[in-house]
Amino acid sequence: MDKKITTTTPPTEYNKEQGWNCNTEVCIDLKTLLCNDRRLKAGKCYQGVLRRDEVIEEFRCEERFVFTETATTAGEKRNPRVFDGQFVTVTRSEDGCLRLNFKRLATGDGFKIERYALGVYNEICIALGGLIEE
Repeated sequence: MDKKITTTTPPTEYNKEQGWNCNTEVCIDLKTLLCNDRRLKAGKCYQGVLRRDEVIEEFRCEERFVFTETATTAGEKRNPRVFDGQFVTVTRSEDGCLRLNFKRLATGDGFKIERYALGVYNEICIALGGLIEE
């Protein structure tokens, strides 16, 4: 572990290193193109592509995003990984629930319980901080 994080909120620069960039878009129109459902269902996760239409600065109107659901195949993983760290992985089930999975514990030379516990704590904060909105 190169960096030790002691706060409950992961720093922004660490999120960018892990590939997370948290943003909130306000006042937008979202057009959805879904395979199975007529409208988005609350709590259901959809896999697909989200595209932002061109921004027209001179009109200053609400922006439009288009979400196109991709067709799922039979060989697709049931619970895909949404975070893969050194100590834990996080998977998301079809109903949107997150599950923490601990990786195998290697208790070799130089293993310290306190260091392991702090590493697990830091990864959980980073993973859930990027996945759960407060």
